[in-house]
Amino acid sequence: MVVTRRWWLIGAILALTLGGCSAPWRPAVPSAVPPLGPGTRGAIQTGIASWYGPGFHGKRTANGEIYNQYELTAAHPTLPLGTRVMVTNQRTRQSIEVRVNDRGPFVGDRVIDLSYAAARSIGIYEPGTAPVRIEVLSGAAPVLAVAYAVQLGSYADAEKASLLKAQVIKRYPDVYISPMATGLLRYYQVRVGPFPRPEQAATRAQEIARSGLRVIIVEEDDRWAER
Repeated sequence: MVVTRRWWLIGAILALTLGGCSAPWRPAVPSAVPPLGPGTRGAIQTGIASWYGPGFHGKRTANGEIYNQYELTAAHPTLPLGTRVMVTNQRTRQSIEVRVNDRGPFVGDRVIDLSYAAARSIGIYEPGTAPVRIEVLSGAAPVLAVAYAVQLGSYADAEKASLLKAQVIKRYPDVYISPMATGLLRYYQVRVGPFPRPEQAATRAQEIARSGLRVIIVEEDDRWAER
C-alpha cells in the first residue's frame, strides 16, 4: 500500500505574516539550469533555491493537487512529479525532504522552488533564496508509516543534530535522532516521539511550539529505533 507522507507546521509559525519572497507569477520561459536526470536515486544538482507561498496557496499544482504552502513540497523544472528529494541549504547545512508536485521555478538560474514550510525549515524563508544541494531519494516509492513524530531539525552534519538533541533532552527526554542514508550522504533528523496517533503528535507539537521552537509533524518509519 502506498502511503503519502504529509507534514504540518504547528504553532507560532502559522501566525507569522506570510509575505512571499517569490513573485506570484511564473514567466513562461524555459529554465537555463541544466536538467537533473529522470529521477534516478542518488542524482545530484546544486544551484539556487527560492520559495513560493501566498500567491499560489489554494491553487492547483502541475500534478493536479491543491497547493498547500504548509506541506513539504516543491516545484522543479524537470524531475518527475512525485519524486522525493533531499534539499540541503549549503549555508546552514540544514536539510529537508520534499516531494515534487509542481513545475518551476522559471526565474534566472534557480533550480527549485520550495513550499513556505520547507523554506522555513531550512533557513531560506527570510533571505528568500539560498544555494542548495538537491539529492534524489526516490520516485513515488511506497513508504509505510508506522508512527508520527515532531521534527525539530534536519541536518547533514551529525554534530549539529547531536547539539540540538543535547539542548532539548532535559525538557523533552523522548527526543531522538532519526537517521536516513541516501546514495550520497547520511541525514540526521532530530525528532520527539514517536507517537502511535497523529493527534498525540499534534498535542506535543503545540507544547513544544509554545517554547519557541519551530516544529513539524512527520510520519515516521522504523528508522526511529536508533536513539
